[in-house]
Amino acid sequence: MPSPFPGMDPFLEHPDFFPGLHAALAFCIREQLQARLPDSYFAEISERSWVDISGRFIEPDVEVLQWRNALHQPISSTAMQADSGGVAVMDGNEPVVIHSLPADQEDDEVREQFVEIWSKRDGDRLVASVEVLSPANKTPGDHGREKYLQEQRELLDSHVHLIEIDLLRDGRHSTAVPERALRRSVAAFDYHVCVHRAYRPDEFSVYPIRLPQRLPTVRVPLLPNDPDVPLDLQSVFDRCYDTSPYRRRLDYHDASLAPPLTAEQQVWALSLLPSN
Repeated sequence: MPSPFPGMDPFLEHPDFFPGLHAALAFCIREQLQARLPDSYFAEISERSWVDISGRFIEPDVEVLQWRNALHQPISSTAMQADSGGVAVMDGNEPVVIHSLPADQEDDEVREQFVEIWSKRDGDRLVASVEVLSPANKTPGDHGREKYLQEQRELLDSHVHLIEIDLLRDGRHSTAVPERALRRSVAAFDYHVCVHRAYRPDEFSVYPIRLPQRLPTVRVPLLPNDPDVPLDLQSVFDRCYDTSPYRRRLDYHDASLAPPLTAEQQVWALSLLPSN
């Protein structure tokens, strides 16, 4: 059973669902490209990672501790010494009790997947990178955004094509096309795809997408003299939806939207949802 929406499903932008969709999109994009690429090319999934320290507990440089023995009686300060770093060190045989941080305060390694297209001619050569933007990529100050923009700049300065798929209505503009130029050229859009061809450094091919529209078929460039490969994003999304647990997990009549729809979009969305 497909999504009730003709294109992107706005309910899947919610942080409870988008991480799974992000990973599924990378897998299904690779799958479709693999079947359509010429024999001299192949598609592979790669990933970037960083440590999320947004919830890290920052300790003071020096702590003054009151040590207690097994009977919970304070231990005299003479039983302690201070090392050169100003940290109290036990001189006796009492253990130091350490409490782990709550899960949301631990340093979590975050991984994001993307798809790369390689040519086998004259040894493996990276030809194109296909990115699905994540909430981290669009959040100012997030380490994921900093890392993404750094890699974006490196790709723009290279001989590698960059295809960026933004299926998130919320967050800061992050694709390579200058936002001011995009807003001047396109009146309104909810999502978009940006294609930057390495041999046209100042040109961006943009596919603007409104919420009621089907997702487009994007032309993915390869090496010169080889034709573009079509990437049918709607069929990619449909396969992600069909092979994921959304229809079992998501109660459309009781789910929240992040970000919310406009009043006009709400009327449209409700007309598509089943009555029960």
